[in-house]
Amino acid sequence: MTTVGFERFGFDSEVPLDALRSIYLRAHYVRSANATSPKPGEKTKEELESDAIYYPDSRSISYSTLTRFPPVKLLSPEKRKRILVTGGAGFVGSHLVDRLMLLGHEVTVLDNFFTGSKTTVGHWVGHPNFELVRHDVVEPYMTECDQIYHLACPASPPHYQFNAVKTVKTSFMGTLNMLGLAKRTKARFLITSTSEVYGDPEVHPQHEEYWGNVNPIGPRACYDEGKRVAETLTYGYHRQDGVDVRVARIFNTYGNTYPVMNPFDGRVVSNFIMQALRGEDMTVYGDGSQTRSFQYIHDLVDGLIALMNSDETRPVNIGSSDEFTIGEFALLVRDIVEKVQKEDGTAPARRVQVIYKPLPTNDPQKRRADTTRAKQVLEWQPRWTVRMGVEEMVRYYKAKMAEGSI
Repeated sequence: MTTVGFERFGFDSEVPLDALRSIYLRAHYVRSANATSPKPGEKTKEELESDAIYYPDSRSISYSTLTRFPPVKLLSPEKRKRILVTGGAGFVGSHLVDRLMLLGHEVTVLDNFFTGSKTTVGHWVGHPNFELVRHDVVEPYMTECDQIYHLACPASPPHYQFNAVKTVKTSFMGTLNMLGLAKRTKARFLITSTSEVYGDPEVHPQHEEYWGNVNPIGPRACYDEGKRVAETLTYGYHRQDGVDVRVARIFNTYGNTYPVMNPFDGRVVSNFIMQALRGEDMTVYGDGSQTRSFQYIHDLVDGLIALMNSDETRPVNIGSSDEFTIGEFALLVRDIVEKVQKEDGTAPARRVQVIYKPLPTNDPQKRRADTTRAKQVLEWQPRWTVRMGVEEMVRYYKAKMAEGSI
């Protein structure tokens, strides 16, 4: 695998994989070559070129305002789009922003940093094509744009259950405001919905015509029903006001970003990897027989860009059809972590075990995308196997742990 993305529907989304890796695998900082804090004339060449230097003696970081940005494509004005990404400092949003920036487009990120972080997009701050705005989409926002990727909403259970009313409000009011902006500017609007709209499904795998089985008063309802009403609102604007809309129903996704994909935020992939790397027993909730399908972040970004630039207005599932029980997946992660540790000569003293705890309320038993529509209308399907993606993520977290970032 040397590139991600493709040219489709008149939009080129292909970039070298190494260009993306240079962003999300870059060191947070370099350690000072000196034992103590700096004195005039003592900085090394690496320190002078870095945007942050860590000094062990004082446990401090020195930042520089001089930044050499990653190279981006030089597009002609008619090909360069003005793109607004809400929730662009989040996990999925930051990867989407990296891709759009490398492709040479003008990108504005809106984020209130409830779960997002400036760190994930900080390497673009100051670039002439980039703008970062601290803003809550619950409040109206005015700008000029050609495309709107509406991603803003907490996505992991601990985050969206922390303030259930706020989650529902974000889904409804945030979507209402962004659709109003799309109507005014005649921008194309894409909302990232979720596989959670299917609830605890009675149809397997889940196709886009299935209406779902959602508990409207359960602890997960603030997110499930919030996304369902956001879809309703989206199609209301489409039918009533002619807004050009796209709806992506995202299934379980994992990938390399810190601190957004926080190792302790409730996402199963990052939880398993961090527990295994730390030598802690891996926690499975329930008996481990519930199933999930996992897609790597680069595949998801490919799918979102393809959907945005296609003519498909119906909901489209974007996910993987590779289904694992949670118990099987825990063992797979353990094997990959052990493989990486063995190759790096850091094998642990004991093998981590899998332990079981009670299943959370309303946790769905089965979840796998029927991606027939995506294959037919977008010519999209995942290119990264689960093993490839997990190994990439294990090496990322292992490097960050060695660096001291996590």
